[in-house]
Amino acid sequence: MLFSLIERLGDVTLYTISDMGRMGRYLLLSLFGALKRPFRFNETVRQIRLIGANSFVVIFFTAAFTGMVLGLQGYYTLRKFGAEGVLGSAVALSLIRELGPVLTALMVTGRAGSAMCAEIGIMRNSEQIDALECMAIDPFRYLITPKVLATLIAVPLLTLIFNVVGIYGGYVAGVKLLGSNPGAYFVSMQHSVINKDINLGIIKSFVFALLIVWICTGRGYFVHQIRNAGFGAEGVSRVTTQAVVMSSIAILVWDYLLTAMLL
Repeated sequence: MLFSLIERLGDVTLYTISDMGRMGRYLLLSLFGALKRPFRFNETVRQIRLIGANSFVVIFFTAAFTGMVLGLQGYYTLRKFGAEGVLGSAVALSLIRELGPVLTALMVTGRAGSAMCAEIGIMRNSEQIDALECMAIDPFRYLITPKVLATLIAVPLLTLIFNVVGIYGGYVAGVKLLGSNPGAYFVSMQHSVINKDINLGIIKSFVFALLIVWICTGRGYFVHQIRNAGFGAEGVSRVTTQAVVMSSIAILVWDYLLTAMLL
């Protein structure tokens, strides 16, 4: 039993190291694909529509009700200390620094990241990627790089939309429904939100976007090399679930790390 345990531990360790190296090389080739010509501008625009524009509805409603919940909870909490006037500051800072980038990234992961993973995984299983390589077409420049660029553009823009909608959602709940002072709501926000807060949110959105597209497309691209993934549709479904879970965990971990480093 001892030798069997050591053997399994060594096997898992070797697989993990190999997978890390494979994913690291995959990220570099995906980024370098943007430097190769011809540049697939139309495909990048199409991916921006699929990842960004098609995610607008879910981002809008998530932001609106998140802001309203923050407005409700913030009002009742601040009222205990007689500080209802800083409600706008509390809502804005919560959204801009933390909730906006994180919830946007999680929503994009569930809606667009899973779709990208499944698409690439199906292309790998049906040997479409192998066919591209046989025709001397770089699969990274042709398939992956447009998705990388589109995600890096779409996620920060969706985060900005999330912040704006969420702030007005907090305004509706705190001012319109509960009667907080409308002037104090925006004045406190203006005095407390600084460029450092906005920059932190933007940096987080770019990092989260890179994590989403890297993990989701990478899991799909290497579906045939992932341990216990299986074959065919079952393998793609397992890898897609794995990609969403890994992306979500990576987003939360990097949210803490970036907050600790840039606070």
